[in-house]
Formats: sequence, structure tokens, C-alpha cells
Amino acid sequence: MARAQGTAPRGAERTTGVRNARLKLLLLGALCLLPGVGAVQMGWSGQTWVPLALYPLVSLISLLLYWQDKRQAQGDAWRTPEKVLHASELLGGWPGALVAQQLLRHKTRKLSYQLVFWGIVLLHQVFWLDYLFLGSRFLPFN
Repeated sequence: MARAQGTAPRGAERTTGVRNARLKLLLLGALCLLPGVGAVQMGWSGQTWVPLALYPLVSLISLLLYWQDKRQAQGDAWRTPEKVLHASELLGGWPGALVAQQLLRHKTRKLSYQLVFWGIVLLHQVFWLDYLFLGSRFLPFN
């Protein structure tokens, strides 16, 4: 039986967009809840508004770094070092990095990279949990 002209063979269908986009947006929102509430609380308490400004700014930078690295990977050009990507995530750009990973499908399969990435996300969550609920008991603030 002949295939219709212009159809791809089985298994070669190209998917577009982000798979399970709603679920992933929900996860992103849940992960951003503690940092968002904590950054607002930090600002309202008179400490500093820097984290509230830093998260979106560094997230945008992270997204752009991922985009640049993806383009460089496709063109066999000089790549952005992973330590630069991780540094941007550590400085607060992990939400932008997570979005970039999904939109660009970049750095999602390398297990060693993902372990460090999710460790950074966990570190941010622990920081804000400690700040909000334990009075910075384990961190040198306050």
C-alpha cells in the first residue's frame, strides 16, 4: 500500500509546541510561588526589592543564553559553557531557563545537566522556605 504524497513515515511526525503545556505552566507557577511571595515579603518588610527585580531580569538573560546556545549548537559554532548557563540559573534565572528548555527543547536530555539544574531550583525553594517559614534560621540573613 503506497503512502499518500507528502505524508511522513510513521514515527517521524513532527510535534510542534510544548507537550503538556498546561501542566508545565502549572508546575512553573507552583515553583515560582515561594520565590515570588518571598521576594514581595522581603520588599514589603523594608529589606530589599532586589530579588523581585532580579528574578525576571536574570530569567530573561537565561532564556537568551539558552536561545544563543541552541543556535550555536545547530550551527556547530562555539557553545555557551554549561557553567555560564548554571550561573545564570543560580543568580535567579532558573524560571527563564525552565521556559527556554521547554520552548527550545534544549538541555532537556542531558542527565548531568538536569541534575545540576534541578539542584539549583531546589536550592532556591529551600532558601525561600527558610526565609518565609523559619525566619532564616539556616541562612545568614535577618
